[in-house]
Amino acid sequence: MKPRVLILYGYGINCDNETEQGFKMAGARAEKVHINELISGEKKLKNYQIFALPGGFSFGDDISAGKVLANKFKYNLQEKLNNFINQGKLIIGICNGFQAMAKLGILPAFNKNHKKEEVTLTFNDSGRFEDRWVYIKINQKSSCIWTQNIKNLYLPVRHGEGKFISKDRKIRERLNKQNQIVAQYVDGQGNPADYPFNPNGSEDNIAGICDETGRIFGLMPHPEGFLFAQNHPRWTREKIQKGEGIKIFKNAVEFVKRGLSL
Repeated sequence: MKPRVLILYGYGINCDNETEQGFKMAGARAEKVHINELISGEKKLKNYQIFALPGGFSFGDDISAGKVLANKFKYNLQEKLNNFINQGKLIIGICNGFQAMAKLGILPAFNKNHKKEEVTLTFNDSGRFEDRWVYIKINQKSSCIWTQNIKNLYLPVRHGEGKFISKDRKIRERLNKQNQIVAQYVDGQGNPADYPFNPNGSEDNIAGICDETGRIFGLMPHPEGFLFAQNHPRWTREKIQKGEGIKIFKNAVEFVKRGLSL
């Protein structure tokens, strides 16, 4: 059985095709669904096992990146989204999707509170849009389903508001203690480093976090941006054979498949 994946699109989301491709390559049945189809009830979130919020610039990043999209869910789909989460299903937010998830409050979701905004993504320290490839180190103690058996990744970032900040130090301490910090920016040797390795100035070099269950994952780098060897900027010089980003999609799909087969 192929897990069903809902790929959100509409109003400036522009990485939906690549995200759909990633899930299909991983063995899922992926379907692009416009947010208005969810709001009208034409498409139902409950009919899917995985929900993906792709990257892009939803609603032109007006007010702040991901805020309007978050409000669309908050005032139209909050109950349905909560039911989806409570059923133990999987969610990933990439770049703009991560920004929306943070502003909606479904991350970090301490004590399973999916309505409290405690972290956000804001303007890069550089004051400009950052379009570059970055090294990512994965926390081996994290329970994140999406990153199991992955130690590091090399992925592109494309954002103007990717700086991860939390309300206070206690939030970061709790994220660290509970191993909800999944991915961090590092240099080529795997060491924490400042700009340009940390492209936005994120606190603690945070590139991605998960909820306490490990089922909900948000990250700023784009795994769908490295599905094929040819996506890599040095694929000929380094004789790259395949894309690394597909690993994240495969982890989710295989996890759901195991559940469906029970």
